Amino acid sequence: MSRIKKQFDLTGKVAIVTGASKGIGESICWGLAEHGAKVVVSSRKQDAVDKVASELKAAGYDAIGIEAHVGKMEHLENLVEKTKAQYGGVDILVNNAGTNLAYGPIDQMNEAMYTKIMDVNVKSILFLSNLCYPSMKERGGGSIINVASVAGLKPGLGMGVYNTSKSAAVMLTQSQALDWGPFNIRSNALCPGLVKTKLSEALWTNEKLLHQVENQLALRRMAVPDEMAGLAVFLASDASSYCTGGAFTADGGHMVS
Repeated sequence: MSRIKKQFDLTGKVAIVTGASKGIGESICWGLAEHGAKVVVSSRKQDAVDKVASELKAAGYDAIGIEAHVGKMEHLENLVEKTKAQYGGVDILVNNAGTNLAYGPIDQMNEAMYTKIMDVNVKSILFLSNLCYPSMKERGGGSIINVASVAGLKPGLGMGVYNTSKSAAVMLTQSQALDWGPFNIRSNALCPGLVKTKLSEALWTNEKLLHQVENQLALRRMAVPDEMAGLAVFLASDASSYCTGGAFTADGGHMVS
C-alpha cells in the first residue's frame, strides 16, 4: 500500500454513526465500512438500523444496528455501552442525527420546537461525545465528526433556530478540539449544503424553488448523500491527522455564491 493511500485505511477502527438509517448517515456508514471500519448503525428505530446493518454485512463488512433516540440520555448511554460490549471501544463518532421542525419566520417558533431542535442538533452532540471520550482517550485518540450545515455559517431564510443550532454545533466542535486535542482526539464539523435528503424534502420537491436555489450555486445543482461520505472518510482517517476544530464545507459553492 502506498504511503499516502494507507492514511485512509480504517481497518480495526470502531465507528458510531447516528441518524444512520437513511440519507447522509447511511452513506457515511458505507464510506467508513468500505475503508475497513466496524460500523455501529444507529437511529430511532431498530428495524431501520437492522436493515442498513444487514446490507453492510451482506456486502462483507462488519456492522451492527443499535436503536437510539439521541434526545434521550439513557439511549445514548445504552448505545455506547452496547458498542463497547460488541467491539471493545469507540474510535470514530459521527454525530449526524439532526432535525428541523418548521420553516418560517423566527417569531413563529414555539418553545417545544426550539427545545427539540436544540436537543437533537446540539445537546446530543455534547453528551454522546462526552460518553465516547473516555474510550477514545484510553485507545490513544479518536475522531469526532459533527455534521453541522452551511446554515450554521451563513443563515438561511426561514430557518432561524435551525441556523442557530448548527452554528452552536460548529462552536461546540471547536471547543471539543481545544479540550481534547492533547489526547489526540480530533473534532471537526462537516457542513453540507443542499443535499437530497428527507430533511430538505420540502425544498427539492418544489421544482420552482429548487431551480431558484440551484441557480445560485456555483455547481448549479444539489448534492446526493454519497457526496458527503468522502469528506467523512477523510475526517475519520489519519489522512486528516492534523485537522481539528475545522468546519469543512461540501456545498456546491454556496458559501462563495
